Amino acid sequence: MQKTIITLSLMLMMTYSFAQQEMPLYSKEIPNYKPVPNTQKSETDKNGILRISEVTVPTLTVYPAAKGKANGTAVIICPGGGYWILAASHEGSDVAKEFNKMGVTAFVLKYRIPNEKAQVDKTIAPLQDAQQAIRIVRKEAIKYGINPNKIGIMGFSAGGHLAATASTHFAKPVGENADETNVRPDFSILVYSVISFKEFGHRGSANQLIGKNPSPELVELYSNETQVTKDTPPAILIHAGDDLAVPVKNSLAYYEACQKNAIPSAMVIYPKGGHGFGMNNKTTKDKWMNSVQNWMESLGF
Repeated sequence: MQKTIITLSLMLMMTYSFAQQEMPLYSKEIPNYKPVPNTQKSETDKNGILRISEVTVPTLTVYPAAKGKANGTAVIICPGGGYWILAASHEGSDVAKEFNKMGVTAFVLKYRIPNEKAQVDKTIAPLQDAQQAIRIVRKEAIKYGINPNKIGIMGFSAGGHLAATASTHFAKPVGENADETNVRPDFSILVYSVISFKEFGHRGSANQLIGKNPSPELVELYSNETQVTKDTPPAILIHAGDDLAVPVKNSLAYYEACQKNAIPSAMVIYPKGGHGFGMNNKTTKDKWMNSVQNWMESLGF
């Protein structure tokens, strides 16, 4: 009896640890890296949101869908935070658990905060991490019970800018760790996302990623509405019309670019909701994750 209890306990511990397994994003040295002390901080604000700052060591945390429910689709989630912090709960782990209910295996990416003291080229560090996350999930698809052709990327706010960048800059992978692995996401989910670094974009995110005095070429490169092509993956965009932090024009511009290039795309725009509402826009009974699920199903994801 005692042996049985011990065995069951060990099995439960193994299941729990696998359910939220955080792994290093790079198995060897972190590329594009300057040796700095790891000063990463995690704190919960007054709204119960976990905020992670000063990220210099990126990781990927897997939330596997239950074996009997898993459908082979995966989503890599990029929390927002203005490229300054990561809102890791309501735009990360909470979302991952919701995807698990759909049978989707989720991965939460703790990407590096752009920092010229910690990176050789801070402008590519987040994208480098997003592309590495796609490599890992695609290479280890069998291990996680994933179809390598059903790997999407999702982002909120500045994390949405990262997801949109990954969805439009895949033809030329960045950084010295690039290999032959396909880093194109199969679909993208962009939630109140920073899309552009032009006049209607988000100045704070732009300053963090490309600096306060970027060249016109750099602004154009990271204004993702200008980077959409016929090969851009399908996208669904979520936004509120009264978002004062990141104007809804960001999502509208990306959607319009997708339409011009015949990319299957959809959009949910709420009259109200502001910015940063996560999965729950308190101004409506509608749940946009239901729209995301219906859209994914319609495209075979």
